[in-house]
Amino acid sequence: MYLQHFALTQLPFSLTPNTAFYVGLAPHQQAFEVLQTALNAGEGFIKITGEVGTGKTLLCRKLLHSAPAHWRLAYLPDPALTPMELRWALAAELGLQYSGNIDQQQLHQLLQRHLLHLAAREQQVILVIDEAQALPDETLEALRLLTNLETEQHKLLQVVLFAQPELDLRLAKHQFRQLRQRISFSYRLRPMTAAEVAAYVQTRLSIAGNPQLHFSSLALMRLAKCSRGIPRLVNVLAHKALMLAYGRGLQQINWWHIRAAAKDTEDVQPEPAFLWLAAVLMVVVLFGAILWQWGP
Repeated sequence: MYLQHFALTQLPFSLTPNTAFYVGLAPHQQAFEVLQTALNAGEGFIKITGEVGTGKTLLCRKLLHSAPAHWRLAYLPDPALTPMELRWALAAELGLQYSGNIDQQQLHQLLQRHLLHLAAREQQVILVIDEAQALPDETLEALRLLTNLETEQHKLLQVVLFAQPELDLRLAKHQFRQLRQRISFSYRLRPMTAAEVAAYVQTRLSIAGNPQLHFSSLALMRLAKCSRGIPRLVNVLAHKALMLAYGRGLQQINWWHIRAAAKDTEDVQPEPAFLWLAAVLMVVVLFGAILWQWGP
């Protein structure tokens, strides 16, 4: 593709969440610090929410990859589970052996004994659930009951929920008031500012192998505007802009490349019509000035 043209060793704006490209900007670093603080304090429920594309899954993977040795992590990327399936999935993640014909109560007791065994070995068990807004109502309640398992000193199971804001709307309902009160730490990811978008782009280009490769200032301004500061859209637009610059044999990405990429991308910030009117008026004024200067 364009790797050789731009002297890059890997794609800088891939949509696959890759912790090697984690950029510790304020929104993600603050969220990660909230996670570490809450987990080290032994809190039962921690919730991280954010709009689609704001980097929740990347943050989730960073948590998984940076866990200390005494953390025993169970990761559920697909939360559309019944209460029984949730317990089965947790048991499987913890390496628990069980018969397929045991009932829900027996599995719950088996899990409790195993969690007590891990606690005795000073293992901190953490259940990490991505896309938690998809958890069925009855599974949310089962999750709350699982966190009731505790010793006199600490919880046997901690839960981290990564979710879209729809989860907040569900938890606001009266039926979830008990679960809502269990969430002692939460953080909502915000979009990046224009300055953060510029730092994000340059950092990822450096990680990909070419710190000298630059987007122009106007390109970065337009990129921040069109993407609304959402990392996934920044990646999509920046990748397309690199392809366009490569197609024209250019070494720098300018505002036109971002504009062309935005026209070919869903869910970007539409360009206000008055900007084009202003541009047309400016051209007319400049053309008129040239004619007046060179006129008879």
